Amino acid sequence: MDKAAKNKANGMKLMKSLLASYIVTGFLLLIVAMLLFKMNLSEGKVNIGILATYILSSFTGGFIIGKSTQTKKFIWGIILGAVYFLVLTLISLMVNKEIQNESAHIVTTLIMCVGSGMLGGMLS
Repeated sequence: MDKAAKNKANGMKLMKSLLASYIVTGFLLLIVAMLLFKMNLSEGKVNIGILATYILSSFTGGFIIGKSTQTKKFIWGIILGAVYFLVLTLISLMVNKEIQNESAHIVTTLIMCVGSGMLGGMLS
């Protein structure tokens, strides 16, 4: 397989894994929203649920791309976590027209997404 075809195939694997990550994100955020509605959760508990959603979604995507690529799994997991975070940030910017969180929170979220994507890739 020539290099261009291999890059295209890896790009498709990344997109499929990213799609799976966002499906998991949607499902988990739906659960958090239902818990918020039924149990009247505090803001701190909702934030923990959102961060857990980011971690589980990035891990799932990293695991899937690690299974599909079979080489350099942790690097593909890192790439997936970074792209996952980038897309989340861009969507947030489009909706809110500004970055509302502190820069420390943004960096922490980036590290969690990249780290859990890498861990998913490594454990695949």
